[in-house]
Amino acid sequence: MKRLIDIVFALLLLALIWPLLVVLALIVRTDSPGPVVYRQVRVGLHGRSFGMFKFRSMVIDADRIGGYQTHQGDPRITRSGRWLRKTSLDELPQLFNVLLGDMSFVGPRPDVPAQRELYSEQDWALRTSVRPGITGLAQATLRSEARAGQRLALDLEYVRRQSFWLDLKILVMTVRQVLGKGSY
Repeated sequence: MKRLIDIVFALLLLALIWPLLVVLALIVRTDSPGPVVYRQVRVGLHGRSFGMFKFRSMVIDADRIGGYQTHQGDPRITRSGRWLRKTSLDELPQLFNVLLGDMSFVGPRPDVPAQRELYSEQDWALRTSVRPGITGLAQATLRSEARAGQRLALDLEYVRRQSFWLDLKILVMTVRQVLGKGSY
């Protein structure tokens, strides 16, 4: 049922916001050289890798210049990227990941392969037993301020407690986070 809801709402949202996607693509394109959409390898359901889409908010080859986490004032973030990240609009292309079945609206955020080492075997198996999400419990409660250990604990808590009602609560909390305060 969750998968069907994901597909229906992703299609509805894309139908409603396609003009916004075009405008954001133009902003990214005119702000800095490089592709409009960035595709990063992430780990999904059952440990399978997939390409997660985002509007590019960093300079070309940013992952080679620094680590997989950003920080306040990170020079790799473009001008438009700061605004896109603050509003979470850089995440909108992940609606296509939802349609492809790589992601869900709610679930633990997908990790990059290098983050595998942060987990025990048991925790990794639990973590990858669900589809990753555009938003999750860590993002809904701590946004970008979550430290690695906090995020890991919240991701595992979500997997253990997941339900339709928890997903709805996380979606509402995420909207409040995005509208109430931004990161970067």
